[in-house]
Parts: sequence; structure tokens; C-alpha cells
Amino acid sequence: MTRPPTAAQRRVIDAADPVTGRLRGTESQLAALVKRGLAFRHPRPPHDHFLTPAGHRIREEGATDTSPEASTEAGGAGVSGAREAVGAQAAATSGVFAARVGGEESAAAGPSRIREVHSAWQGLLELRRMTDPHGAVDRPCGWERTHLVQAAALALEAAGHRPAGPDTDGYRVRATPQPEAVAVREPDAEALRECAATLEKAGWQVGEYTEPRTRVRYLLASPRRA
Repeated sequence: MTRPPTAAQRRVIDAADPVTGRLRGTESQLAALVKRGLAFRHPRPPHDHFLTPAGHRIREEGATDTSPEASTEAGGAGVSGAREAVGAQAAATSGVFAARVGGEESAAAGPSRIREVHSAWQGLLELRRMTDPHGAVDRPCGWERTHLVQAAALALEAAGHRPAGPDTDGYRVRATPQPEAVAVREPDAEALRECAATLEKAGWQVGEYTEPRTRVRYLLASPRRA
């Protein structure tokens, strides 16, 4: 469980801009929040600090039940896409939020999960915009290139594809020995082609292949660079 922020850190979090999550505080306060995964420093000038989704959740919970526990992508509707966008990177690496890669024993479902995934995807698009020199959102960003399985799974789940369960068919995203490539498997041929279309739309290069031994069709997907 994440250790609650100090009172001083909590005041900085509570004073963040409610839409963008932009923070104001001393260098030491902001650095402490970054270290704890509750904020991040924007890589482009003027290098402002913003709340991560975990920081947003603390702020939101403080406005309702004052619970200090850091959590995952804030699941609010409306302005959530802009509000949580700036923190997609930290949330995805925090170990709290995770896109469904397929095959999980148990996983959250229902409207709250849909909101959470939507918020995470909007956040990732905003992270692309903020880290691309030209503000483009059609190509994967640096975080996606270092978290291939999670990034591809998030694109699929956000588009409404069904991940595999313990006893149900669906997509499965797995790492491969190839650099910057993931494998996507889906027993249904039409669903596999739909997964390919979704990943291509999300900025991935996708090819469909056949396993020599089993003759099972699968996808290899890599983040597009240009």
C-alpha cells in the first residue's frame, strides 16, 4: 500500500488545478511528490509539474472521504480525459492500474472499469501530445516503447476488444524475443483482424503470421516511429 502523503504534500495536491492537475509548490515539495509517483515533471519547458492519476485520485478522495490511499487512473467522466491525461505514464508504471493483457484470473468489470480504461487511454494520448515535438498523437510515445505489452493491451481494451479470461476466449498480449514487438493472439479470426485494425489506428505496425507448428494465426505489433 502506498504511504499517505504528508500534510504539506497533501496541501500541494489539494491546490492543484482541477482540470490539468498543474501543481504549485517548492522544489522540494514537488520533487517529493515525483519521487512518490504522485506527480511528474513535464519534459518540455517551462517544466511544470502535474499530478499523476494516482495524485488525482488522492485529490478526489480527499474531497469526498479524505482517504489518503493512492490508487489508479481517476475514473471520472466529463473533464477526466484532460484532467488525468498528464499522468498516464506514472499510473501505468505504478503497479496499481493495469490494462488487461488477457488470461487474468480475476479482473474488474462494469462501468467503473470502462471509465478507468477510457481515462487511461485519453491520458496516454495526451502524453503523446505533450512529449512529441510537434504535438502529434498518432504515434506511440517513449513510455509505450518501454512498456509494450501494457501499451498494446490498453489500446485494445480501450477500443472495446474483449480480453481472454481463465475460461473464455479473447485477446492475449504477450512479450516476444523480438525488440519492440508484442504478440497478440485471438482464436477468432475476425476478432484477430479487428485487433490488427485497432492497433494500426493506434499507431502500431502490425503483421499477421502463422505459427509453423500449430498453424495458429497471430499478430506481431511494434510501435510506429514515423
